[in-house]
Amino acid sequence: MYLCLMPENLLSHIDFPHDLRKLQLAQLPQLATELRDFIIDVVSRSEGHLGASLGVVELTIALHYVFHTPDDLLVWDVGHQAYGHKILTGRRSVFHTNRQFGGISGFPKRSESVYDTFGVGHSSTAISAALGMAIASKLKGENRHHIAVVGDASIASGIAFEGLNHAGVTDANLLVVLNDNAIGIDPSVGALKNYLTAVKDGKNPKQNNIIKSLNFDYSGPIDGHDLSALIRELERLKNVPGPKFLHVITTKGKGMQLAEENQVKYHAPGKFDKATGEVIIKSEENLPPKFQDVFGLTLLDLARKNDKIIGITPAMPTGCSLKFMMDEFPERAIDVGIAEQHAVTLSAGMATQGMTVFCNIYSTFLQRAYDQVIHDVALQNLPVIFCLDRAGLVGEDGATHHGVFDIAYLRCIPNLIVYAPRTEADLRNILYTAQLGLDHPIAIRYPRGRGITADWQQPYQKIEIGKANGLKGGEKVAILSTGFIGNNVVKALATMENSSDFAHYDFGFVKPLDERMLHEIFRKFTKIITVEDGVIAGGFGTAILEFAAEKSYAAVVKCLGIDDEFIEHGTVDELQKLIGIDVKTLQHKFSTF
Repeated sequence: MYLCLMPENLLSHIDFPHDLRKLQLAQLPQLATELRDFIIDVVSRSEGHLGASLGVVELTIALHYVFHTPDDLLVWDVGHQAYGHKILTGRRSVFHTNRQFGGISGFPKRSESVYDTFGVGHSSTAISAALGMAIASKLKGENRHHIAVVGDASIASGIAFEGLNHAGVTDANLLVVLNDNAIGIDPSVGALKNYLTAVKDGKNPKQNNIIKSLNFDYSGPIDGHDLSALIRELERLKNVPGPKFLHVITTKGKGMQLAEENQVKYHAPGKFDKATGEVIIKSEENLPPKFQDVFGLTLLDLARKNDKIIGITPAMPTGCSLKFMMDEFPERAIDVGIAEQHAVTLSAGMATQGMTVFCNIYSTFLQRAYDQVIHDVALQNLPVIFCLDRAGLVGEDGATHHGVFDIAYLRCIPNLIVYAPRTEADLRNILYTAQLGLDHPIAIRYPRGRGITADWQQPYQKIEIGKANGLKGGEKVAILSTGFIGNNVVKALATMENSSDFAHYDFGFVKPLDERMLHEIFRKFTKIITVEDGVIAGGFGTAILEFAAEKSYAAVVKCLGIDDEFIEHGTVDELQKLIGIDVKTLQHKFSTF
């Protein structure tokens, strides 16, 4: 029975995909318009990822219209493109809470909905996950469809190729839908991107098809905004056995002119005027810089003076601000695409030839290249300079993106120096120091967002490796912090009545620790507090406890940081309060220790 609704009422009557399937095919373009307008309205006020979800509105409708989700299993890669999916699967009424503390996640999340079949945040996992589901369904004797939606930037990743390679030798009921819009967060790069462009332009003969060579039934490319064509092809593919591949062409930001014209800017534009699309600009006059810009501008300045400097990033030149160097020295600033493992080993290869390599990877994404850090860099003691952007709590992106594990997973690696700057000047100076030449690789972790000093471009100063700094004297309790969270400690102590009881030390180097300073601290104080914006287990505080145990010190040590749990989404201020490392809570914990 098809719904007969007033023209303006389609979306408001659709709570789940079974409601969607009651619509007539002729009504779907109107639904697409309403869904697109709904996304624009909410994101304009609440912020979030805009362009990717606008680009797949028709594809989202077609997939839920043709396949019987949630019985048929739909996996979205990354999740930036899944807003329409969330709205059509029971979360329309709460979509305004997207990415807000206590609200729904900005990414598919299994605990949130049965329609979110696989939790995602890092890219390129959809094919492997959906293939795993398809093989499991066959073993259980279940007749289900399994669909993976993957972007053209994500499909160039190693794990995506691994999934394709395996799927091609199975008879799994798997459909891979390539959402090809030629852009991820930044424009897609690489030979595969050029190949896909040639296919779209009709310059590549169909018999020379890389996907067919992997034993997939390939169809396309088709217009991803033509609902009739999409539904017709998806219905056909339902009856095709084995692994299938549908190449769909979409426009990121579709339906909003400025978002179509400025696809990088409107990936996640912040608040904007929904009528005009103009981004609401926040005044940045006299504000401290973003740490990513301190990195990018400092690296550019150093590269002008040192022609051995190379910058490498896996698909985040804008996000990490390598773009500054890329614009001036394109041959020495390299975007390798979504390929963190390759980025690390490429850096190692360059380092063997005497190049000074700055490999900039978000803290959470370096997890994907852990073996390469150990096997290809640290084991060979190659002086690669890892710059870990977005270390610590990152806010609204939530559990998949918080860079809270890096201290714990890096400090156990032999030969690797681990440093966390407290200020922009510290970051600027460690970058300068590193390019002068180190005997070991180094990981420099710094936060998302702005620093504390507007006037940060001061003359370079060489930093002594392994040296901690005393920031404040005190008589009863020693507080040891590492990195940017130390500024919360500074603020907390500044307004405490008994501030003179507390000494504060900044341990920028988590490895090697300043053991000389630690001996002085443990000889003077019987109470010590450590503060970090990472996990306590294996983190900075644990390193201090290990030192105390090894040297037989009897001081009481209290570790403040993130307990053994994943932290959800919210503003950084909200999450710091939740964890107990905000200024007010720190004051309370200091006073009651």
